[in-house]
Amino acid sequence: MRLGLLGGTFNPIHLGHLMGAEEAREKLHLEKIYFIPAAIPPHKDERIRATPAHRLEMVRLATRDNPTFSVSDVELSRKGKSYSIETVYYFRDRNRGGELFFIVGMDSFLEITTWKNYKDLFSLCHFVVLDRPSAQRCQLKDLTPREFWAKFSVSDDASHWIYVPSGLYTHFLKNPVMDISSRDIRERIRTGRSVRYMMKEEVEAYLSKNGFYSEPHTDHEDSI
Repeated sequence: MRLGLLGGTFNPIHLGHLMGAEEAREKLHLEKIYFIPAAIPPHKDERIRATPAHRLEMVRLATRDNPTFSVSDVELSRKGKSYSIETVYYFRDRNRGGELFFIVGMDSFLEITTWKNYKDLFSLCHFVVLDRPSAQRCQLKDLTPREFWAKFSVSDDASHWIYVPSGLYTHFLKNPVMDISSRDIRERIRTGRSVRYMMKEEVEAYLSKNGFYSEPHTDHEDSI
């Protein structure tokens, strides 16, 4: 089975997450995509406004009408920080003989050298990197150490890289609504501005009901 894995704080989940997942599903013929809320992300401020249970519920509300989308609480159930490599091993053990496609935004991908055991990931799963339509594609040599990027080959149209030792791909896809960000949504709610058409109505109603993000807060989280 060809499984997509999309992790993040989903603080809150928005249409950029959903459209990016659907774009990856369609372009790469994925049979199922798991949305995986993180407990304590290694690279983000730990003061996440919505509790794990609430973020998990918002993801469930946002994805429930798409039969190819599923939700996993594997990182919320795990103690400590949420490391991508541990999540990939978890799904790899449960999808033996299948293929895994790790879906990530370009901003996060550009920090991949700070991830735990990041080099091993290229031997375990394909990457699907989502970026804004107007952005310039990053260069492999600017992303990883020379001794590592020398192990890749690049397709003629530069739409994907191939990690030669494993034969696994890194695909680059444009996300039509990637400019929507959780940070912007939190700021809009805090300042009383509309977030209509930025997220599913069910999620917007859930946020309103629970009063999330309405209080002033110093926000140090990433913009995805």
